[in-house]
Amino acid sequence: MITPQHTQVLIIGAGPSGLMMAAQLLRHGLQPIIIDSKKGPTDQSNALAVQARSLEIYRQLGVVDKVIANGKQAGGVALNEDGRKLAELSLEDTGKGQTKYPFVFLYQQSKNERLLLDFLTVNCCPVYWETNLITVVQNNDRVEVHLQSGEETVLVTCDWLVGADGAHSAVRKQLQISFTGDTYAHEFYLADVKLDNKELDDTRVELFLSKQGFAGLFPMPEQDRYRLIGNLPSNVTNTPDLQLEDVMPHLNSVTNTVMKVTDLKWFTTYRLHHRMAENFRKQRAFLIGDAAHIHSPVGGQGMNTGLQDAYNLGWKLAGVCSGQLNEKILASYAAERMPVAKELLNITDRLFKVVMSTNWLTMLFKRWALPALLKFAWSKPNLRDVFFKRASELYISYRHSNISLHLSQATQVKAGDRLPYLTVYDEKRQTETDLHEWCSKPGFTLIVLGKLQEIDLFALAKWITQSYNGALNFFYLPPSTKNQHIFDQFEIAEGKKKALVVRPDMHIGFINDVVDIDMMDNYLNNVVGQNKAVN
Repeated sequence: MITPQHTQVLIIGAGPSGLMMAAQLLRHGLQPIIIDSKKGPTDQSNALAVQARSLEIYRQLGVVDKVIANGKQAGGVALNEDGRKLAELSLEDTGKGQTKYPFVFLYQQSKNERLLLDFLTVNCCPVYWETNLITVVQNNDRVEVHLQSGEETVLVTCDWLVGADGAHSAVRKQLQISFTGDTYAHEFYLADVKLDNKELDDTRVELFLSKQGFAGLFPMPEQDRYRLIGNLPSNVTNTPDLQLEDVMPHLNSVTNTVMKVTDLKWFTTYRLHHRMAENFRKQRAFLIGDAAHIHSPVGGQGMNTGLQDAYNLGWKLAGVCSGQLNEKILASYAAERMPVAKELLNITDRLFKVVMSTNWLTMLFKRWALPALLKFAWSKPNLRDVFFKRASELYISYRHSNISLHLSQATQVKAGDRLPYLTVYDEKRQTETDLHEWCSKPGFTLIVLGKLQEIDLFALAKWITQSYNGALNFFYLPPSTKNQHIFDQFEIAEGKKKALVVRPDMHIGFINDVVDIDMMDNYLNNVVGQNKAVN
């Protein structure tokens, strides 16, 4: 039972976004309070795909090995119409060279939640279940939140409030932030089942199109387990207490296969929406995940986008609460994440309408043109790379953010981009690591590429120790044959240097073609708002 108290950050909602928010705060040394109206963690969840960018976040948290051990890679995706295979695309190592995790990974939302709950438990951060939000009142200094816990009404005050309480967010409603968009006309079903269909490839996603509608068959990590989704046929939409057997004739018709269900874990029906909050922040309160944006499940982006919301906001909020960062940096959360959500909403909406359309012209396109386009694109490595970057969320960049400062002639990688995944050969230890591993510790990371004199290295170390001790990690990479690919990626000519300041969320904040302490100091102090260490 929660008791009246004050906390720096109160998180409403213990789904993937809220739990990731708590995990990020804990990683940066801040102990939040997190509540949820549910009785406990659920084993029923919609999301199934964990994209590469999310796996990179889990690696930084130190838990990615548990994820890999309990999920499996999607081997491919097949597009079918009326039982006839139109196209089959391999997903194995699609993003090779772009990330340590060049694949689409199947790992249920419920497993993501339990993984993060374990992280919270290890860090002594409980979730207060069966605790409901009643009212939110805020001013310029703090937020007053009334909670219902059992029979008691409890007042909790906080410096900052994070709404991660889903599509029907009570936080968003209390803040009176509009949630604009629409509801799709079709009603859908979702089921987790065990199938005795030996002809199925248990690593391949099967998508079925027909005049009767749509169905998707997604393999799950467990033996013979699948996620079934599809639209409800019109003849059962008003059936009371609808069950899986009521939709099986329609499913078999759409797939032109007799699906042999031997066990049903759960079944539900639902409607899909595409909506976005008009703002992701109001005074001292923030919205993340489904509380801020919801869209169709096309592309497996929903849960992953919520995890990235938390990843973006977490380090900023922790820095402000600890006094390391100026409060002005919090404005960059909505400025950076709202364009991402808006673009995703538009893309998934367009794709979903194509998938569900029964217009004769669209049906002809899906039957004849779409398979040919997909096969052609998949045969081109460059186009395949573009697909993977978008699906995996590696493409997301904050180049136009006011905390991105690009002082370089380079055009391939710019300030605001995600730090590229590049292997690094350690000449001293004669071992291989990578740039992402260099950014495993909390705080900003300074990476200097190029040959420096010993006196310059000493000056850098002294500056970091005196001004940003514990808040700025430092790595230096001189030129070498085995690391030439890094210099090529950052367009560093022979004899030249480059300085990168990488944000705690592994996006590059600052790039300069010279290693200049005053310019880096200006970036950290005046652009980011990093307060200098007090010695």
